[in-house]
Amino acid sequence: MPDSIEKWDYFELTLNAHTSGNPFLDVTFEAEFTHQHRSLKVSGFYDGDNTFRVRFMPDVEGDWRYVTVSNLDALNGQTGEFICTPASKGNHGPVHVTNTFHFSYDDGTPYYPFGTTCYAWTHQGEALEEQTLKTLKEASFNKMRMCVFPKFYPFNENEPVYYPFERNAAGEHDFTRFNPEFFRHFEQRVGELCQMGIEADIIVFHPYDHWGYSRMDAESDYRYLRYLIARLAAYRNVWWSLANEYDFMLDRKPMEQWDEYFRILLAKDPYNHLRSIHNGDTEKNYDHTKVGVTHVCIQNWDTKQVKRWRRDYQKPIINDELEYEGDIVFPWGNISAREEVHRIWIMVTNGGYAGHGETYMHPQDILWWSKGGVLHGESWRRVAFLRKLMEEGPVGGLTPMEDSWVWTRVSGGKNGDYRLIYFGEHQPLSWIEGLPDSPDYEIDIIDTWEMTIRPGTRRIMKPFKAITGANPEPPRYELILPGKPFQAVRIRKR
Repeated sequence: MPDSIEKWDYFELTLNAHTSGNPFLDVTFEAEFTHQHRSLKVSGFYDGDNTFRVRFMPDVEGDWRYVTVSNLDALNGQTGEFICTPASKGNHGPVHVTNTFHFSYDDGTPYYPFGTTCYAWTHQGEALEEQTLKTLKEASFNKMRMCVFPKFYPFNENEPVYYPFERNAAGEHDFTRFNPEFFRHFEQRVGELCQMGIEADIIVFHPYDHWGYSRMDAESDYRYLRYLIARLAAYRNVWWSLANEYDFMLDRKPMEQWDEYFRILLAKDPYNHLRSIHNGDTEKNYDHTKVGVTHVCIQNWDTKQVKRWRRDYQKPIINDELEYEGDIVFPWGNISAREEVHRIWIMVTNGGYAGHGETYMHPQDILWWSKGGVLHGESWRRVAFLRKLMEEGPVGGLTPMEDSWVWTRVSGGKNGDYRLIYFGEHQPLSWIEGLPDSPDYEIDIIDTWEMTIRPGTRRIMKPFKAITGANPEPPRYELILPGKPFQAVRIRKR
């Protein structure tokens, strides 16, 4: 009886073969998986102890067959089959771009990214990593930005538990030999996020290290990326983020090298997982219009540029670093919780998405943004509130309202008859723009900080003289507002 694997889970073939020399360099190993007339080639990898593996994520139910191809006789020509069964509850498949600016799972379920950043959480040891997972279960994040390589930076200067490459007694790395134990641990955490419904936004390179990972030569970089794809691409919750702050590494990794990384992802990832790259300098964005880029991952505090980014790139926009709620010395890490929530609302109501981050001082330097642990701030609950509002709305994200000068100041998004208007720093006592004239609409006033929703009260507005002439404007409905900032209005057809 063939093995059975549910749709969008992964099948793993394990083979043993004795080798001489360096199996990471000398052995080629892949498998071709076939369903009816469709075939996909998948790279395998060496997992240490004379063990080779290949992983495959089936996306079609039914019978699948495979055959291996290798330059090592013991790995070549191995055949088998398995049955792909329907996906279980909660398994919606990988996330892809839909309707130009938004996302959905493979089964069509809409996906609204409300993620957070914990760059080095997988390098902190069992106790702290388990505490991070526990915190994630209590929060409402559905995406985690996380680095493969450990990080060396203020508030994060501890050595990792595992290193990604073999090291000699002097601590020198052999970039031609991976440490399978490191990658097994990392993929374990990716799998645990998957079981929690959290997308793993995997950052492949970053500039903050003192081990030499950011200064590997190009061939070592390409080999590492191919190995990472072979190990992780079969996990349905994987996203590829080529860099955190790529432009801070241009002195050692020129632009053509970044383009090559995208080409490798396109060639070696058979599942077409999401692909992005993240800038440091707000004026040095990568050219996100390039084919390899599926969505825009951006760092910029000025969230009111989101409509321009949509127009320029014609792809989904995620501002994954709009600065962090916290109190550290760096200005990027000491905005208030209210400001964090405010910026996220601007992004979402203008048709984009945003990521959460938290950087509060800690006596043991356990800051959520890098090491995880527990959340100390107040914005994360408001992020969960906004996520719930979005998921309760119509299917698909919002399109920014741009049909009058008003929407250059106030954020508003629409989806059919649905409207979500965010006033931000403005504090009107009444409002008329974007309100329907018909009584067949339900209007709610939302306090984005207090997380309250109450029915709105409308009245006929007293006519006033038009700006451009002496004739009065016709009567219109106006909505009575509380006259304080950070309020929003939700309009739905009954």
